[in-house]
Amino acid sequence: MPTVRTNGIETYYERRGEGPPIVFVHGAVVDHGQWLPQAEALSDAYTIVVYDLRGHGRTGGSPIERYTFDLFVEDLDALLDALDLSDPVLCGLSLGGCIAQAYATSYPDRLSGLVLADTFTSGDWRWPERLQWALLGATIPFARLFGYQRIERAMVWAQERVRGDEASGDYEAIRELRATGPTMSTEEFAKVIRALRAVPEMRVDFTALSVPTLILYGEHEMGFVRRHAADLAAQIDDASVLEVPGGAHASNLDKPAFVTAALRRFLAERVVSER
Repeated sequence: MPTVRTNGIETYYERRGEGPPIVFVHGAVVDHGQWLPQAEALSDAYTIVVYDLRGHGRTGGSPIERYTFDLFVEDLDALLDALDLSDPVLCGLSLGGCIAQAYATSYPDRLSGLVLADTFTSGDWRWPERLQWALLGATIPFARLFGYQRIERAMVWAQERVRGDEASGDYEAIRELRATGPTMSTEEFAKVIRALRAVPEMRVDFTALSVPTLILYGEHEMGFVRRHAADLAAQIDDASVLEVPGGAHASNLDKPAFVTAALRRFLAERVVSER
């Protein structure tokens, strides 16, 4: 099992292919497998690295009591150093997209490109969204009683009742992904959820960021995520936005061929050509 020591933990990673490097950062309460459809396809022309975030998958937990985006950023920076990856393209989805934003604005000179998929940012959070986000904390005691997977399934069911079946996308793909990896502990789940709750107050300044950026969101994404995609594009100088037809919050799993083709086109036209 390939691991590398990074920022006080043993980080699980997988590396494949040769060529310009791409590093994929997964979303909350899943693992590196979330990006495997794209990682496997793009390894024909690129060096691909997927890894499990602190608290997730085969990296597992740590004794630190509170997870922050600064911590996740330093974990990622240590991983890039340990694997000797220079000027990678960084691709993050959902929580991974928040980490990618924080990394890109902390180390703008260390990247050659940025992909932000189905993610959110600070700034324009309206009161219903802030209330919804605050309620994430209420999932923690229920997760302790019933397990986080049951709580998530209940949340998916509720979302489908309100917004229609398409709101959850290909949720079976997420369930299959979870079945192949280690189960997250409830305490690690709690630390990740608390980190997510800090997103509305996260401070990101894209002024120094000059690398080409692709922003993706699913057609059936939540309204505020769609709005945040436009907000991100307005703040990042060299950014383009693409809607994934038929996609929801994990659009790369809902429509893997479309997302892979979009990434390949972005990499070929905007990133590799500018190296």
